[in-house]
This record gives sequence, C-alpha cells and structure tokens, in this order.
Amino acid sequence: MTIRIRKGELLARLELPRPLFAHELDAITPKLIAEKKAARAEKRASRRQTWRNVRQAFTLTRQNDSRLIPYLIISGVGVGAILYVALFLFAGPFIPIPIAVVSGVMVEMFVFSRRAQVAMFAQAEGTPGAAAWVLQNNLRGDWRTTPAIAGTSQLDAVHRLVGRPGVVLVGEGAPHRVRGLIVQEKKKIARLAGDTPIYDVVVGNGEGEVTLRKLNSHLFKLPRNLNKDQVSALDKRLQALGGGKPPLPQGPMPAGAKMRNVQRSVRRRS
Repeated sequence: MTIRIRKGELLARLELPRPLFAHELDAITPKLIAEKKAARAEKRASRRQTWRNVRQAFTLTRQNDSRLIPYLIISGVGVGAILYVALFLFAGPFIPIPIAVVSGVMVEMFVFSRRAQVAMFAQAEGTPGAAAWVLQNNLRGDWRTTPAIAGTSQLDAVHRLVGRPGVVLVGEGAPHRVRGLIVQEKKKIARLAGDTPIYDVVVGNGEGEVTLRKLNSHLFKLPRNLNKDQVSALDKRLQALGGGKPPLPQGPMPAGAKMRNVQRSVRRRS
C-alpha cells in the first residue's frame, strides 16, 4: 500500500524556519512515510487487542452466565423496536431505522458490561487475592492503595486505603483471623493518624461482611472527612509504617490452583 503525503502537509508538520530545497524535501519524505506507517500499524494492533479482549470477556461471561444471550436479544431488539415504532409515527418508515439500530446496540453493550462484571465478581468471590485485585483495578474515586500490609500464611490479608473518608482497612480471608489483624493495624495507624477516622471492612458473605461485588459501592458511600491535601499528607505519614508485604497472588487465584501448594510457597517466601 502506497502512502502519499502532500507537500503542504509535509511543510506544516516540519515547522521549519525557511523553505526546503527539493533535495532536502526528498531526503525527509521517506522518514515521514515510515513514521506514518508505524502509527497506522500501532492503531491496527490496538484495535485487534481491543476486539480480542472483548471476545475473551464475552466467552468467559457466556460460560458463567447462561442468561447472557437471551438478555442481550431481549434488551437490544426490545429497545430498538420501541424506538422505531415511536419515531415511525413522526418521521416515516426509513429515518427511524439507523436510530433504532444504534440505540439497540448501545443498550446491548451496556447490558453485556453489567453481566460481565457480575460474572467476573461471582467467579472471583472467595478466592485469595480477589479483594486486593478489586482495590487496585476497579476502585472509584481518589484512593491511595497499599495492598497486603499484614497477612498470614493461610493467605489472609489486610489492605490499607487512604482517601477522602480517612483510612480504610480491608480484610479478606477467614473472618476470625482477619479481624485480629485489623485490630493490630488499627493500633499502629492510630498513632500516626491522630483524629482521622479509621474504618474497617471484611470482605465475605457472612453477617456484617461486604461482598466483593458491593465493595466498591460500600467505599463510595463513606463520608468525606478530608480534603486532597490532607489525604496526601496522611498517606506520606502512613508510608513510614511500611508492611510485611506477604506474597499474595497477583489477583484472584485460579480455580485449578491447589491451596496447599500456594500456602507452602507463601511460607517459604515469608
């Protein structure tokens, strides 16, 4: 494929203080053509990666959600049909078609994203490292996250968040062990945090616990007690505490992994 660059476009991109001679222009043109080819190749690679991720998310969601396809069909076709009928009365039979199609596709994309999120959380629920993965990758708002400030060889862990509400300690693992870790960390943090509120959350499905899917919304509902400057100053003070950094899995542990083998490797490295 041949890429053509106009002389006017070439001169505008170069932004030179004087006009170019013909031999100078001929020497620079191949370089600009190569740059343009590289930019187009990068865009194509990015698009391919995006579609690859979408296909992978669709496959995983369909495997864990048997209602995905019916929901997509009902939502897309239903919204498109309603819009078409409503606009048909005012705009005739042809103009509403593209509007109905685009609206139906957008609704299907929204439904798919929601169902994919629910399936993802359902699959990760109860696996070691799941809460840390959510805090580091799916958290809304301005939070300073320090994962695994305390933990055990049984893969229980406590993660620290610093944000507008104050300090939040998020524990995952066996509740009776996690609550003891949270109490210890609260004592350490209180010496540096002063009057700053310290909240604690245990991720799980039991009484008084917050499920993984609702963790984000639970943190979002906490009251705002600090401004941005106070958050930054508090986070710098708390960084001095450091943490044991137990070697937790980087994200939810795969379903096929054996807990005994993971625990053995944790004990060796800790």
